[in-house]
Amino acid sequence: MSSAGGDSQSDPRAELRDIVAGTREWLVELAEEGLDDLKIPVIEPAMAKPAAPSPPEPAEPKAPVHREAPARADLSLLRDGPDWGPSPTLDTVRETLGDCTRCELCARRQTIVFGSGNPDADLMFVGEGPGEQEDKQGLPFVGRAGELLTQMIEKGIEIPRPDVYICNIVKCRPPGNRNPKPDEVAACRPFLDGQIAAVKPKVIVTLGKPAASLLLGRDVPITRVRGTWHEYQGIPLMPTLHPAFILRQYTPENRRLVWEDLKAAVARMRELGGRA
Repeated sequence: MSSAGGDSQSDPRAELRDIVAGTREWLVELAEEGLDDLKIPVIEPAMAKPAAPSPPEPAEPKAPVHREAPARADLSLLRDGPDWGPSPTLDTVRETLGDCTRCELCARRQTIVFGSGNPDADLMFVGEGPGEQEDKQGLPFVGRAGELLTQMIEKGIEIPRPDVYICNIVKCRPPGNRNPKPDEVAACRPFLDGQIAAVKPKVIVTLGKPAASLLLGRDVPITRVRGTWHEYQGIPLMPTLHPAFILRQYTPENRRLVWEDLKAAVARMRELGGRA
């Protein structure tokens, strides 16, 4: 016999809520640490199997883009990187990059995605790497995450996107949009430094964990360092969440946090004489 208070029996609905809450927290933690494309298997209920359809005709395989990839990344640029001098131009950096084959990412790319925007921008955004649309068009942040970034810039802080400069820590698309590997980042690092030296922004905003970790020189959890000021080569640096993370966790709280980070970046830019 159960007690009057029902203590001897557990509430299955409460247990289910606890399981759902715990799973949600786990997924958020994984997303914060930079795990992309998490796939959760779906178990379908057992049903009578229909008759097997005829196998489809095999599709004509798409010819991959082929480039001779080096067995190892050439890290000499990281050790002896180009001497950009006090005032390089973006054209000089791009010409030095050339038809880059310094790491394995060159083998499957369609286009080098160098960067876009005002070469004299006071505000510079640094992301992770090109996605599918970026690889096709040769421009950074033109996919879904790019559309959100444009809204963050133009509607959030009311600056036309062409007035800022946008680039990534690697210039070729990592397969499957995975995080770039350390040797890939190292091979591209001198060209990112060249872009920063050429643009001379008043403030840098990093988008997501990989960009923040690279410029801060250590592995960082983005949700803990976002919204706090740092420096890179004497330039104030504000880490914030990547637009792709916002799309996955599209909550009022996350949108508010990014808006506050961008407002702080613009305020610092103005303090340093930047134009907005």
